[in-house]
Amino acid sequence: MRSRHARRTRVDWFLTFLRVALSALVGIGLLAFIGQQIDPDNFFARAVNDDATRLSWKAIKDLVISGLSQGSMYGLIALGYSMVYGVLGFINFAHGEVFMVGAMTGMITSNKLADGGLWESNFILAILIAVLVSVLCSTMTAVIMERVAYRPLRGAPRLIPLITSIGVSFFIQNSSAVLLGPGAKNYPPLPQWLRDDVWFIEAKKLVVLVVAAVAMGGLWFLVERTKTGKAMRAVAEDKEIASLMGIDVDRTIVTTFAVGGAMAGVAGILWGILFGSVTEFTGFLPGIKAFSAAVVGGIGNLGGAMVGGLTLGSSESLAPQMVLEPLGVTGHTQLKDAVAFLVLIFVLLVKPTGLFGERLSSEDRA
Repeated sequence: MRSRHARRTRVDWFLTFLRVALSALVGIGLLAFIGQQIDPDNFFARAVNDDATRLSWKAIKDLVISGLSQGSMYGLIALGYSMVYGVLGFINFAHGEVFMVGAMTGMITSNKLADGGLWESNFILAILIAVLVSVLCSTMTAVIMERVAYRPLRGAPRLIPLITSIGVSFFIQNSSAVLLGPGAKNYPPLPQWLRDDVWFIEAKKLVVLVVAAVAMGGLWFLVERTKTGKAMRAVAEDKEIASLMGIDVDRTIVTTFAVGGAMAGVAGILWGILFGSVTEFTGFLPGIKAFSAAVVGGIGNLGGAMVGGLTLGSSESLAPQMVLEPLGVTGHTQLKDAVAFLVLIFVLLVKPTGLFGERLSSEDRA
């Protein structure tokens, strides 16, 4: 560890400059936003952006709800990244495609149910069936992935399973394109009551938030209050000691993949409800953002993964309108992906272990 009085290098000064520059950019943008909300014609707002306009409170509310609903899906996907990293110590970049399989399966199931008339006549039953099939398929995909691609590489250097996960990701993407055809596939139209507002929130976004909260609560109960969860935590801490204590390490690792796959399946069907379509590339960008969310929250930290997802989702929804637009940045609505990764960079600059800190095995801490 560096001594407190050690001389700072050029890299240290550069990183400090980045921290100050990003903080100043966000601070000035927020001040300009507050100024234009008070009076779009005030001197500071006009000095920063000649086209300053006031954002309505309804628009702000919609941005917050949209950010939270999308962030909750990032969080559910991020849980799989954190769980696998906790027990195996590598990032499974194919996890985004497990999410895509869930979304694709939900699309196929819901369209079949719509063809049979159940989607319109009994939507609640139809969506429950779609969720169940989506979760089962994504869980099976994750388990098969672990058994075929990763278990033979269990003792290999970490770079090898990492590269393998990228190959698995491309394989699943292309398999989807071959089997189902390239391009977007649409979910059937949602019933009108899901498109209406409940209190002040669009019903489908409320459903996404509630289901994500229930899924996270169920995962917390599994990990913290069951024997399976205790086994998962023991294997994540030290596989050799866990094995000596009678825990079946291979079975526990498979269970971890299965649970992460189930969370991705839930996120997949929620994606379909929220956006209404899916492609073979649907898992790529959300998967990268979910990985970023896991890092922002603290890799290996399940609560941190969920909070990281909400942070990224909220940032990419709010920042373009509340920071970039007041600064006069052109095309700010197209920069939400850049905003998400800037949040990752800023968190790593300020707190490299993530908002809630990493949870690493004894092997990784050594």
